[in-house]
Amino acid sequence: MAKYAAAVDQGTTSTRFMVFDHSGNVVSIHQKEHEQIYPKPGWVEHDPMEIWDRTQEVIKGALEKNGIAPQDIAAVGVTNQRETTVVWEKATGKPVYNAIVWQDTRTDKICNALAEDGGQDRFRPKVGLPLATYFSGPKIRWILDNVEGVRERAEKGEVLFGNIDTWVIWNLTGGPDGGVHVTDVSNASRTMLMDLETLDWDDEILGIMGVPRAMLPEIRPSSDVYGTAVGDLAGIPVAGDLGDQQAALFGQACYDPGEAKNTYGTGCFMLLNTGTKAVPSKSGLLTTLGYKIGDQPAVYALEGSIAITGALVQWLRDNLGLIEKSPDVEDLAKTVEDNGGIYFVPAFSGLFAPYWRSDARGVIVGLTRYVNKGHFARATLEATAYQTREVLDAMNKDSGVDLKALKVDGGMVFNELLMQFQSDILGVPVIRPKVAETTALGAAYAAGLAVGFWSNFDELRANWGKDKEWVPQMDEATRTKLYAGWKKAVTRTFDWVE
Repeated sequence: MAKYAAAVDQGTTSTRFMVFDHSGNVVSIHQKEHEQIYPKPGWVEHDPMEIWDRTQEVIKGALEKNGIAPQDIAAVGVTNQRETTVVWEKATGKPVYNAIVWQDTRTDKICNALAEDGGQDRFRPKVGLPLATYFSGPKIRWILDNVEGVRERAEKGEVLFGNIDTWVIWNLTGGPDGGVHVTDVSNASRTMLMDLETLDWDDEILGIMGVPRAMLPEIRPSSDVYGTAVGDLAGIPVAGDLGDQQAALFGQACYDPGEAKNTYGTGCFMLLNTGTKAVPSKSGLLTTLGYKIGDQPAVYALEGSIAITGALVQWLRDNLGLIEKSPDVEDLAKTVEDNGGIYFVPAFSGLFAPYWRSDARGVIVGLTRYVNKGHFARATLEATAYQTREVLDAMNKDSGVDLKALKVDGGMVFNELLMQFQSDILGVPVIRPKVAETTALGAAYAAGLAVGFWSNFDELRANWGKDKEWVPQMDEATRTKLYAGWKKAVTRTFDWVE
């Protein structure tokens, strides 16, 4: 009898394999980083072969660490950095080009050209997304236009496209030797090529975008048996697939409309469950698929995506050398009482929600001789909280539901200073669950549900437990003043790139 469910969590900077017991506790984990490739300003790439190597290494490592046999695992799910685009040869499994990462802005000319007819929201009624460099469709188009011979081969179905979930599942189930070419509704909804109503690729948009249908994966539910693993997980059903943010929503047990979570990672992503109908956004949010469990109706979400949060702490560490390791930012920020009057708007690759300005670039405003590195650290953390507030305001406006509390997860939620400031600036409680790695947990849940390891949502809800809660301690006048300063700082980032 299988005792566990597991998940491959393939993120922007690292890959991990996690094994969970029936109560949702972590039994084993192994994690490895991979290289970030920056060929030109604004370009970000990963080596798909390195990602697949790391995936195999972390699977092996997590099993060996705690002596787990493959037959102990009921099913494996996959969760992934979304929108990161891979095109590879079907016969050999060799990528035709590096993976183009979600943060990459090279497709701005393609997006601008597409927006000339119908504006930035040209496809939004069908796909729920604005035209932006963030999404996969324009990235596929760039590869087809810029890598010799690939377009002809794509039309014949000789090369395949996938976001990272599709790449990992294809390799996990045999690769060139019978690998399954699938994606789930949540990942497909990030390509700009899937109709939110039909949950199928949209032929009209494919024609306009210049992407051949023959290279696209089959769209499946998020919880469904896609195939069987080979290698170290030989014989285990591969049965769950969710984009990382949707997986966190699922792992946080946000199964009812109006429930929301915020994940603090490289970027920050807030998702609000809107139930079985897609809610169009008038405030710069994305309408996206939350998840689809087997034959049940699809569940939709509103999403606010922020490009740079945890990555800003890494920037302080790697580019400025102000801290030695990321967690040190909290101690440095605690050396000062407040931000010293400075705001740091990290529009390194433009601004995502609710602005969608690819012409924006980062600014630090309000500098005086008084400011020291402690203020820099504090302004770095505060930037995450302010950006989250902007997204929450937009969600309240779009959904008509005022959020009562925010469930949080991801690496930055162990930063007490940030979590308290987050609660202060939002004016609502912020709640951290016992298992903060909810992304991998969500993918494991989806896989386990598909094979009957868990039988229903009630079992998953019962697994969710509160670890810590922060409540607002700031008065309304201070909150309003600080936030007004932030809004002013944001306007200084606009129109920088000609």
